[in-house]
Order: sequence, then C-alpha cells, then structure tokens
Amino acid sequence: MTQPSTVTAVEGQTRLPRVALAGVHGFGERHLDNLERLSASGALELVAVADPRPPTDRKLSPRVEVFPSLDELLAAGTSPDVVIISTPIQTHAPLALAALKAGAHVYLEKPPVASMAQYQDLMAAAASADRLVQVGFQSLGSEALPAMDALVAAGGIGEVRGLSATGMWLRTMSYFKRSRWAGKRSLNGTDVVDGVVTNALAHAVATGLRLAGARTVADVESVETDLYRANDTESDDTSVVRVRTTNGTGVGAGTVLTCALTLCAPEQSTPTVSIYGTLGQLTLFYTEDRLEITTPAGTRSQTFGRTDLLENLLSASSEEDLLSPLSGAGAYVSVLEAIRTADAPRLIHPDFVTWEGEGDDAHPVVHGIESLIRRAALGQATFADLGAPWTGTVTDAVTDTATPSASGVAALPGFRVNGTSVATVQDGSRIRPTSAPRPYLHPVRTLRGIVVTDHIPEDHVWHLGAGIAIQDVDGINFWGGRTYTRAAGAYVWRQDHGRIVTKSADHGEGHRREQLDWIGPDGTPVLREQRQWRWAAVGNSVWQLTLDFTLESATGRPVLLGSPGSNGRHQGGYGGFFWRLPKVGDTTMWTPESRGEDAVHGTVAPWLAWSGTFDAGTAGAAHVTGDPGLGHPATLVFLASPQAPDPWFVRHEGYPGVGLSLAWDAPVTTEPGHPLHRTVTVLIADGFQATHDIEQLITTLGEPA
Repeated sequence: MTQPSTVTAVEGQTRLPRVALAGVHGFGERHLDNLERLSASGALELVAVADPRPPTDRKLSPRVEVFPSLDELLAAGTSPDVVIISTPIQTHAPLALAALKAGAHVYLEKPPVASMAQYQDLMAAAASADRLVQVGFQSLGSEALPAMDALVAAGGIGEVRGLSATGMWLRTMSYFKRSRWAGKRSLNGTDVVDGVVTNALAHAVATGLRLAGARTVADVESVETDLYRANDTESDDTSVVRVRTTNGTGVGAGTVLTCALTLCAPEQSTPTVSIYGTLGQLTLFYTEDRLEITTPAGTRSQTFGRTDLLENLLSASSEEDLLSPLSGAGAYVSVLEAIRTADAPRLIHPDFVTWEGEGDDAHPVVHGIESLIRRAALGQATFADLGAPWTGTVTDAVTDTATPSASGVAALPGFRVNGTSVATVQDGSRIRPTSAPRPYLHPVRTLRGIVVTDHIPEDHVWHLGAGIAIQDVDGINFWGGRTYTRAAGAYVWRQDHGRIVTKSADHGEGHRREQLDWIGPDGTPVLREQRQWRWAAVGNSVWQLTLDFTLESATGRPVLLGSPGSNGRHQGGYGGFFWRLPKVGDTTMWTPESRGEDAVHGTVAPWLAWSGTFDAGTAGAAHVTGDPGLGHPATLVFLASPQAPDPWFVRHEGYPGVGLSLAWDAPVTTEPGHPLHRTVTVLIADGFQATHDIEQLITTLGEPA
C-alpha cells in the first residue's frame, strides 16, 4: 500500500499531510487536542472538520474549513490525505467507505464497525483502494506490549496458562444520555452494538486479544458470551466474554482469554490485562502503560511509553507498519459479532443492585461485583459458571431435574428436603482444565437457606464445593492448581491435570447414584468410581447428607493414591472427601477431644464440628430463598468414615475447608477387584450446636457418638 503521508511533493514544493476530522464532539475533542499538538509541531495540517454541530467551545484556524457532513467535506475538494472518523458507532463503516473511495487513508475510532459483514466490506474496500486503515485502539500503541511478548517468549513466566482482561468502571445515568445511540444494540433497525465489551472497555478486550496472539478472524476458535445489565438500557453493562484462540503463532496462542467487565462497580479502578504463566504473571495497567512483573524473585513494576496511533499512521509505508491495523481487528470483531448475535442481555434483578447518587449522577452497583470479576478472571469462569444469583442458574424447585435456565445454562439436578432445595449438582464440565474439572455439590444450604459451600473462590479457584478430589493419582493431579512434588519440595505448575466425568447417573428421591471415570491428560481412564449421595431430614432444622464412594483401578494394575503429605509436605495430606466452606465468622471447630485448627488438624476422631456465622456471599441463593444470607449461624458436623481411620484435614486461617485424608503421609493403593471404599456423613444444621446436641443427633442416626 502507498505511504499515507510524510512530506509530499507539490509543484516542486513540499507540503504537510492534509488531515480532516469527522466528529468534533465527545471523543472527537481529544482528536482536536491531538491535531492541535501535531499541527503546532509541523507534523500535519488540519484542513477541515465535519459535524452537524460545529465546534463552539474552541477557535479553529481560519484555514480549517467546517462542513456539516463528511460527504460535503469530501465533495468540496478538500482532498485530505487522512480522514479521522470519530462519529457514532453506526456511522463508522459508511463514512470509512466514503473516505476510502475518496482516496484517503483512514483513522477509524473503535469499535471500527458494528457487524462482521461491515468489517468484511471495509477490508475489501481498503484493499481495493490501496489505502491504510488504522483502528483507534490507543492501548495497542503501548511499548509495554512488545516488552510483554519478549518476556513471555524468553520464558520469563514459564508456559502461558491463560489470559484475562478485567475492568471495573462506574458510569452514571448521564453516560447513557449522552447520545441517542448510547446503550443501544440497534437504532432504527441499524446495528449499534454499544456496550461494556464492545465500546466502553473495548480496549481491555482488544489488548487482551493482541497479547493472546489473536488478530484475525481465523485466530479465534470460539467466543462465549454471558451478558447482563443493571441499567435501563438495551446493551450489556456487566459481562464476561470467554475467547478461545486457535493454535496460531502468538505467545498466548491456543489459550483462553477471559474478559470480565462492568460499568456497575462501587468505584472506578484501573483496568488490567494479565498473562498467567507457570512461573509468574504479567499484569498490564493499560491506561497507565504500567506493567507489573511477578516471578519467584518477587514483583517489580515498569512504566513504558506509548506511540500515538495517528503519528504511527502518518509514518507508515505499509499495513505492516501499523500498530492497530484494520486487519488486526478481526479477532475483536469476532467478539463484537458474537455479542451482536447473542440474546439480549438479561436484566440483573433489582434485589442485587444498589443505586447510589441522585438524578443524572445516579449509578447502579451490582452486589459483590468486584469479587465476581476477580473470580471470573482467575477461574476462566462466566458469571453463570460462578452461580451469581442474578444469572438464573438455579435448580428447578419442582422437579429436581435438569432444566434450562433463562441464561441459557442448564440448571442441574438438586437435592430437596421437606420441600426445600438444599444442594445442587454441578457436573464440572465448564471448569477450566487446570482446575481438574469434576462433579461436585454447590451451593449446599441449610434448611433456612444459608449457603455453606463455596466454589471457584479467589484464593483457590480450583476448590469446588463438596466432593472428591485427589492431587496425586499415579502422578496425575485430580485436585487442580499446582502440584506438590518431592523433587521440587514445593508446589509447581505442571501439565498433569485430569478430569472426572459422569458416565451415568440415577437421580431419585433422596438418592443419586453415579458412575464416573477419572481420566488422565492423555484421555485414558485411570480410576472408575461408583458414587452415591443420600439425603434426608433429621429434624426441623437439620438434614443429613451421606456420600458413599468406591475407587477402583481402571488400568488393569495397582494405582497409587497420594497427596502433598505423602510427597513430603508436612501435614499437607489432603485428598479424598473435601468440603470448601464460604466466608465464616465467629468460627469454632472441634472434635470430642480437641478444639481449634491446630489441635484438630491431622487427628483421628469420630466426628468434627464447624460452627460460625456464614456469609452466603454473591454466589449464594439467599435472596432467592428470602434469607438475607449474611451473618447467620450454622453448624456442620462431619462424621468419619467407618472403613478406615482417616485423619481430618482442616484449614481456617488461610481458607475455610474440611476434608478426610486418604493418604495423610503415605499413599494408598486401589487394585482391580479391590476398590477403595469410604463413607462420609455430614449433618447440616441451622444455629449453633453444642457437643451434647451433636452427640444426641448422632445417636438418633444409630451411630456411636
């Protein structure tokens, strides 16, 4: 393609590149500021502007012609070398086509188009006209991006595990009143596709895609959307988009980019794009061009410069010289197209939104949105995956069978006691691979509706409700996260994660029987499991959950089941049954003989009790059940397996969790024809229960207290 500008010979003289601006209000004002700067430095000449409302708050040079439209500007013979288009989204494509037809190069504000069809038309027109199109993703001019590429390519953070883009902004009602198209998916039948992903925080998406090596349409394998709104608009303001890239050449090729974005945060914060590696993490605060580099040696920060995209366009001799070429926006347009063709964003129920401020300064705050954004990014999860209460991913209250929710995600079977929904089965199919996808229960509730499990928490996103997980099954990690190895004497990221899949299930009143395969990274079954859940009322405020499971080798030979403890980590013998609790206050944990985390951890006792005030959090169903869900007392009583004296694994200070260890300090073996068998019973009670209450409850079950 021809060079767009530089000094041009005219009748033996030289002239500056001639630039015209379409759209002088809104973001166009920033372009005017930049044009004044570049004009003053002798880099270009602003020859004309076009806008139905001429600029009134600044004085343009008498040499700058003013037109009501770009068509009139081009027809008047102004002959600009470059046209900057900073107009409403729905006008981008037609105006860019007109500028290309007139022989100008184009600087096109984001989003460049409102559909994939428009993108393809514009690409074809640019090629036919032999002109350049630069897209206004200013963050792509950051010198931090090639520095991040180099760090990753050099192995500075190990192998890339995934990427995330997060943005938590606050936008008032006046933001959505700034123009007719604001907050619209379409206007008078014309696509607009305004929204948090496609416009407000589009730089987060574009920067994440650039770092993931996804530039063209072909670089995107799939796009999943999870779109919501708290404002009275058509477009999304709180969304997760999960993009899987193809096996291209970028440093993050073949990985997942999770974009978790909102305009309904309690306060404005700096958006970020992160690359997660096996040895560290890179986090770019892209509006500041500031990079945080975290490695085993610690965390350091570095600030980079940024190349102005208009200057880059003026100096480019070919498309390869552009930092944000139209051809490089194909992956972004794939995301936009997925949103354009998705169902309209769901309204977040007002029960989960608080409005702050008055009049045009009022703005919504989605309850717990900051934590949900972080969890989505770390766990590569959508809001529906996390079970945010406003997503509609709830168990069918009548049939206890899997039904599609309003969000399009299937609501899985649930357990009911005395007509109350007390637990939901999750199949784990949407859990990220490095969290060892597996079936589990969440949320589990008391009969009053208090949520007593958590999943995908910020501290350990691979902790999944109540279920079975083992970190070392013949060297395969079925727990998730990093693996503790004796050789390293530490936790390390390895490509050793397995998954547990349900082969069949029989779900009836008070029981659920499952056949499961434990599958290694190579797709070969390692274990076969038979699992049975049973549930029943014990009283008006207590219900009983029993898990019975057997694990048998599927390899035709003995299989070793181990743990960090059996691999050398002192008192780190977790693996087997595990229950991840949510935030709990006023915590007390005890056995018949001991009290407190240090005293009960690693001991063998017939039962272990955990009581406290539970915070149902944003993932709970407290509002659904009518219970506020915050600070309500409950007690969990875990009964030891009768088959073996497995020690209790208990955590409180770092995170709240309880398990029974199959391999506390030495591995156990399961062989063909000789399965490992365990039964665990949990009593879930409202209120604080004392030791004598617990012993009486256990006695009523026919068990020795």
